[in-house]
Amino acid sequence: MASLGSEAERELLLGASSPGSREWDMVETQELYKSRWRSIRILYLTMFLSSVGFSIVIMSIWSYLQKIDQTADASFLGWVIASFSLGQMVASPLFGLWSNYRPRKEPLIVSIFISVAANCLYAYVHVPAAHNKYYMLIARGLVGFGAGNVAVVRSYIAGATSLQERTSAMANTSTCQALGFILGPVFQTCFALIGENGVTWDPIKLQINMYTAPVLLGIFLGILNIILIFFILREHRVDDSGRQCKSVNFREENTDEVQIPGGCIDQVAVVATNILFFVVLFIFALFETILTPLTMDMYAWTQEQAVLYDGIILAALGVEAVVVFMGVKLLSKKIDERAILLGGLVVVWVGFFILLPWGNQFPKVQWEDLHNSSIPNTTFGEIIIDLWSSLREDHSQQPTGCPIEQAWCLYTPVIHLAQLLTAAVLVGVGYPACNVMSYTLYSKVLGPKPQGMYMGWLSASGSAARILGPVFISHVYTYLGPRWALSLVCGIVVLTISLMGAVYRRLVAFSVRCGRIQE
Repeated sequence: MASLGSEAERELLLGASSPGSREWDMVETQELYKSRWRSIRILYLTMFLSSVGFSIVIMSIWSYLQKIDQTADASFLGWVIASFSLGQMVASPLFGLWSNYRPRKEPLIVSIFISVAANCLYAYVHVPAAHNKYYMLIARGLVGFGAGNVAVVRSYIAGATSLQERTSAMANTSTCQALGFILGPVFQTCFALIGENGVTWDPIKLQINMYTAPVLLGIFLGILNIILIFFILREHRVDDSGRQCKSVNFREENTDEVQIPGGCIDQVAVVATNILFFVVLFIFALFETILTPLTMDMYAWTQEQAVLYDGIILAALGVEAVVVFMGVKLLSKKIDERAILLGGLVVVWVGFFILLPWGNQFPKVQWEDLHNSSIPNTTFGEIIIDLWSSLREDHSQQPTGCPIEQAWCLYTPVIHLAQLLTAAVLVGVGYPACNVMSYTLYSKVLGPKPQGMYMGWLSASGSAARILGPVFISHVYTYLGPRWALSLVCGIVVLTISLMGAVYRRLVAFSVRCGRIQE
């Protein structure tokens, strides 16, 4: 079968000796080396497509939701966006557990098929006569469920690379993921040329427009990915030194299973790394969330200006992340990976500390637009009534500035644009370094043990962070303001740095901890 590879390849991988013998650990041939890296590169593509699946519709999802269902409001949009992370959080441990006991092709192909089917549903959410918004919610949740295969991808790459190769391979994985997030909105922008109406294929009731064309591309790429996985991906596994050994996902009659010692796994390091990964993604998710309201409140940007300028900032951060991922590959050869992770956390803390509001200058308050730059001599209740009446009137231009409903606008100093840009650059350096180092160290701590389930929990913690981060920051920012919100973030990072310091010596590779190789 194609899924198990050729007989010659199987014989070479397993050898004739018993598991654990010196003859069983074989030096890798050039043919196996090429096959192993072909398989890893196919999974780079899978990670890229998973990211594209999330970002390719994110710019148009609100407009499409309003078009197909007039009853949808902004709060429901939040659920639609969060459904992706919820689906991924549920699916990651399941697919990871599946990959521990069966060939990785199985959960990969099934997960991608689910994503393809979900994209088909998204393309047809306009067809039902009612409840269209719930069909969109289900479609995005299923796309996220299919994206749970990132646990399988990381587990495979961790098991198919030596300690020396691991950091570079994980950095490449993160680069592909970042490129997917960057290029997804670019694809969406290109499809905007089709227009809102587009064309309709009546026999199958398929509308091809600026909203559905991106998911149709996703369907095509998903099918292509399934084909490549089915015909090219092979089960490969090497130990920490890079020697070929039997894959735990392969079963053959009359062949003893590999006995992988589990006693050396440091569960404290495992839990700590999950917490570190959660905090890293939590912080970046809340930074993305706070960016638009912060710039509109501090700089009196209109909604259109905020979308444009903040989009440019996030796109620049994406490009910066790719550069940092490449730099980390080189830096990790000279500096301890734990030091890079710790340094990344410090850089993130400095970025958020710089973002704290200082000084005597205050942001423009929205009532200036509404009351001709003066505070009327009326009661607070009358101010609110006048404000509500004015908001209900038809204005050619929406008021800008910090809304009077947010009481902190009256006493919180403005965050200057130079502060924001400096903080964005620092967060753009620290976040990708922490991201790639956290799950690189995690995979090394786990060692030769099947990592599917563990990687599933790591992916689930990241998904939970992307759900909780926006909820946390939006509430704190709205009611208490940026000074409290950013101070709490700084406090969270300080606690995380303390945790990192406490477990620093425990974040070592399995083989090093067990004394099999020198650090």
